[in-house]
Amino acid sequence: MTATATQRIKAKVRAGDRAFSTSTIVAGSLILAALAAVAVFLLAESLPAFSGDTTVMNSNPDNFWVYVGPLAFGTVWSSFLALLFAVPLSLGIALFISHYAPRRIAQGLGYVIDLLAAVPSVIFGLWGVKVLAPAIVPLYDWLHQTFGWLPFFAGQVDSTGHTVLTVAIVLAVMIIPIITSLCREVFLQTPKLHEEAALALGSTRWEMIKMAVLPFGRPGIISAVMLGLGRALGETMAVAMVLSPAAIISFVLTSSQNPTTIPANIALNYPEAHGIDVNVLIATGLILFVITFAVNSVARWAVSRRKEFSGAN
Repeated sequence: MTATATQRIKAKVRAGDRAFSTSTIVAGSLILAALAAVAVFLLAESLPAFSGDTTVMNSNPDNFWVYVGPLAFGTVWSSFLALLFAVPLSLGIALFISHYAPRRIAQGLGYVIDLLAAVPSVIFGLWGVKVLAPAIVPLYDWLHQTFGWLPFFAGQVDSTGHTVLTVAIVLAVMIIPIITSLCREVFLQTPKLHEEAALALGSTRWEMIKMAVLPFGRPGIISAVMLGLGRALGETMAVAMVLSPAAIISFVLTSSQNPTTIPANIALNYPEAHGIDVNVLIATGLILFVITFAVNSVARWAVSRRKEFSGAN
């Protein structure tokens, strides 16, 4: 073989390919730069709050960590309750659309779910305040009378319905379209051979879904749930409108004393904040940023464990 034959043949690089490659690299770098800029801004603006006097805040805490503790708890607690309501319903709706409903009904229901995801959060807040909260008070009274021995339903029931459980229901309604849409697309990507093989072995439709669809879509389900959780963690207006906030850590779901969330607290206090108050609120935003980043990191780790059998990759 001659030296010319052994030389590596290189394809001609076109100007369009070079421009497209450069633009994608720039776009990806901008995402990382924006994330880094947000993190640096939050950290720089939060430093005075970690060592400064926070007694100017309404709850008169001893230090910042005493102030942010109930807020972080309320954020995680309300989002966790929302997931308890939303995930089973979302999975059921997604499976109905993908494997049970007739084609025309599935298409129409899919459009409705996608449109529901576009409804502004303030509309959900108004619905929660004017419709859901007054209507659900009798249910809270029944829960208190029947299950009052449980710590979740102990104490005096809030007669207005502005409780953390009401907020959780509103958040669940808000994140159901997100989880449902993603799970539906993942379920539809299940290989037909897997489904047909399960049916050929004598499985019922539910057994086929349990053995073929759900295992294949597990990473996609995790991704969808984490996206819905991110929406719940960052929700502001609906929580601020519905909840009767208090700077406490409480697991009671139906009382008038409810832990508020970080986004709602920032929205309610920022217009009147000045001086170190602004730094304190930005520092709470940093805590929310860390919580969200940690949740997404755990989700990506869980998805990557089954990347080779994933409907989300």
